[in-house]
Amino acid sequence: MSASIRRDQLEAVRRSVQHAMPVNALLGVTGALVAAHAGLGRAGLAWFAMSSAVNLARFGLCRAPCLGLAAPEGARPGQARAAAQAIDRHLRLATLAAFLSGLVWSLVALLCDGYTAPQALFYLVVTCGITAGAVTHGMAYAAIPASFITPPLLTVAVCLAWTGGFDRTCLALTVLLYLAALLRSAVETERGFRRTSRLKNEATALARARQEAHEAASALADEMRRRATHDGLTGLMNRAGFAQAAEARILRPGPAPCLILLDLDGFKSVNDVYGHSTGDRVLIEVAQRLRRTLPPEALAARFGGDEFAVLYDPSAEVPPADLAANLVAVVVEPFESFDAGRLGVSLGLCHAHGPSLTQMLSCADEALYAAKAAGRNRFRIFDESLRGRLEMRRDSERDLSHGLAETGLSVWFQPIFSDGGRRIAGLEALVRWNHPTHGWIPPGEIVAAAARSGLTESLLRFILEQVCGLMQGLRAGGLRDVRVAMNVSPREMAQIPVDEIVLERLRALGLPSSLIEIEITEETALDIEAVQDKLLALSRAGICVALDDFGIGYSSLASLRQLRAGRVKIDRSLVTGLSASDDKRGLVQAVLGLGRTLGLEVVAEGVETAEDLAMLRALGCPFMQGYHLGRPVPAEQALRLALASRTDAA
Repeated sequence: MSASIRRDQLEAVRRSVQHAMPVNALLGVTGALVAAHAGLGRAGLAWFAMSSAVNLARFGLCRAPCLGLAAPEGARPGQARAAAQAIDRHLRLATLAAFLSGLVWSLVALLCDGYTAPQALFYLVVTCGITAGAVTHGMAYAAIPASFITPPLLTVAVCLAWTGGFDRTCLALTVLLYLAALLRSAVETERGFRRTSRLKNEATALARARQEAHEAASALADEMRRRATHDGLTGLMNRAGFAQAAEARILRPGPAPCLILLDLDGFKSVNDVYGHSTGDRVLIEVAQRLRRTLPPEALAARFGGDEFAVLYDPSAEVPPADLAANLVAVVVEPFESFDAGRLGVSLGLCHAHGPSLTQMLSCADEALYAAKAAGRNRFRIFDESLRGRLEMRRDSERDLSHGLAETGLSVWFQPIFSDGGRRIAGLEALVRWNHPTHGWIPPGEIVAAAARSGLTESLLRFILEQVCGLMQGLRAGGLRDVRVAMNVSPREMAQIPVDEIVLERLRALGLPSSLIEIEITEETALDIEAVQDKLLALSRAGICVALDDFGIGYSSLASLRQLRAGRVKIDRSLVTGLSASDDKRGLVQAVLGLGRTLGLEVVAEGVETAEDLAMLRALGCPFMQGYHLGRPVPAEQALRLALASRTDAA
């Protein structure tokens, strides 16, 4: 604040001096003319020359550039200190120049014989007038008018007192009193100026602070809005920002927009092998490639994880299929951080006019699901065939709770044979649902609908109840060695307490745990660490853990040990057509050999022909399952088949 006040003082001094110089010069000319009229022309000319020289110096000093006045507001501390020093230096020079000017005016006494000549009255009036004017104009900085008025007025007082006489002595005292009054006035006016300057600068500082606070708040609000609508890693829009912008774009009249969902294939492997920092760099690079490939007006977003979304207006130059193919091509280009063969992309497209963004997302997601099922680096455009499947998914999700409550669902059982396919050694529970609109719903869709609608545990308990009912029927019929299997997906195993549910129900019904089997399906990757404790509890209780679809997907020797598997089921893709394929025979022989080595039961599923059955018998497969041997049937029929197979075998 002090520096700002000094700055105001200097600016006021420079203005006042520039305004006073013309008056000072005119009075100097008048004084020189009076001296010439009195016969002192040469002395008057010399005095005027000195006065003019000092006035020019003062005027030049006021027009000279000053670092302190050029420094911007809010300068750094070092710049602020240098500016303050420059202002103080300029004020000191102005004070010195004013003092020199005052000394020149004190020499007026030489032009009127110490104020005794007839022209003394003129010079006395001029001196009093110019000193009063100096104080009036020099209100900002008292040192300058004080330095100017003191030499001439003291000279007047000394000369009058030296001349003597009552009148002159009184006049000398009056001049001294006048000098004191002017000095006091100069000091008081400077104080008033400083107070006014302080109030002005405080108001300015307050206004500036409010402006800065407003700008900061606006910038913060803008940043918060940007963060709320954009992904912090890639800089693309996030789901919320995309939804807001896409809704507005969809409602806009014009051609039908196209929504594209992209999901990276193999991204989890990149994270696992190279680390999450590499995974982040991959996501950033994918986002940059999308920006370079998409039309300028397209909307792009990262929905989370490795999923991206694009909305754009197709044109003749960039039809949806071409853009999708280009996106696949740019995403699978080599990356510097890792082997590009690890990463692919699947795309689902919805090109339609009229539906809401939510509907378009559902359609594009269905197309994406179909593209991933067909293999990596593919795209699929939503069409009527996918519309039927989407409607089936929606309706199954909506109606599943009613189906469970009203026994619309049922559990059928498919036999598992031993003795070369002659005797039923076990039964596998398979959930069935004959939907009133869509007919038979695939079991995988039933499980997925349960997961989406939060009915996973309810579905598991429903199937378990049917399994336990069949076990009771088998025991009542004297079949105490027929095991009943029920499938559990990796998602179910991770999300709900399967071990507690199964063991608690078996204890409540008094059923032996050795006659139930839990089959872990291989539809998706299983987080073994997340379910290991549950599997250990089941295994310790005597429940057999089987690994379904062995030989494909995520099957591994490590999973056999970690899952505590007692049985493996050879995937049907390796069994179907076994008799005509040497490669499949070799793989099946390898699995059978592994089972004998590790003490595992091996089941071949998917036996569809007599030729495949004969080949499995020749290879010595202990357990078999397939439509050629027995199809899934309701529980009552499965129980009769089991009893009949034992009777026939006997």
